[in-house]
Amino acid sequence: MAAKIISGQEIAGQVYAELRERLRRLQERGIVPGLAMVRVGQDPASVSYMKQKEKSCQEVGIRSETIVFPEDTPETRLLEEIQRLNTDPKFHGIIVQLPLPRHIDARKVIEAIDPKKDVDCFHPANVGKLFIGEPYLLPCTPHGVWQTLLRSGYSPEGKHVVICGRSNINGKPLFAILIQKKAGANATVTVCHTGTPNLAYFTRQADILIAAMGAPRAITADMVREGAVVIDVGVNRVPDPTKKSGFRLVGDTDFEALVEKVEAITPVPGGVGPMTVAMLLWNTVTACEAQVSLR
Repeated sequence: MAAKIISGQEIAGQVYAELRERLRRLQERGIVPGLAMVRVGQDPASVSYMKQKEKSCQEVGIRSETIVFPEDTPETRLLEEIQRLNTDPKFHGIIVQLPLPRHIDARKVIEAIDPKKDVDCFHPANVGKLFIGEPYLLPCTPHGVWQTLLRSGYSPEGKHVVICGRSNINGKPLFAILIQKKAGANATVTVCHTGTPNLAYFTRQADILIAAMGAPRAITADMVREGAVVIDVGVNRVPDPTKKSGFRLVGDTDFEALVEKVEAITPVPGGVGPMTVAMLLWNTVTACEAQVSLR
């Protein structure tokens, strides 16, 4: 029997419905959450991601503004802009689209964002709160993965979760979320990476396998046990002459082979991607609610 395909698009729709109710309550008080999005240069993937975010903000009723700088913008100018946004009460959330040009220190830029407005949850203060189990906000993609599991009926509680990937954006924060002593978490978590010998030994033990390696179809059918739940975080471009663009998107798993073996799996595209955007909006509304209550 083929696997259940977990639709991130459908689950994101549930999140948007909940956000609209929270936004309605804010609007009754004359408050509209604002999100400032900063991009340096014209990287095609970054342009595409930001358009998706702008469209989603518009759909739910969040005020968004995109600020675009040329590729050769000095680091000092970008830091000045972040300081301006930190003090602008119209904006409750700020994101700087990564990657940045090589001459700009991404860490310095991330640390310049006011932690209260850090809706990507990349600031060290927010990462620290996440790891000690007292988060202000949760990072968008890991939070999207967690919500996908919970809302599709596959709670990680009491399960063995194997995460393939240890990035600061996905693997590490996802570990921090799932390991917490709280309802919906309480998982036993193994984190694998490029230095893990015999990766398949670990992946075959997973009740829930999360692929966040950034390598197309790296997880093959023989690496996954029958009946596992698979969440594919990867987004990779592979050549496809049948497409007008010349490429198509695939995940970090061999989807076509796994779908015949596992209990449930997320597709690429249409799986974790929509949930990442949904949780960015969730964070913006949450940050707005927190900032309003502090005034």
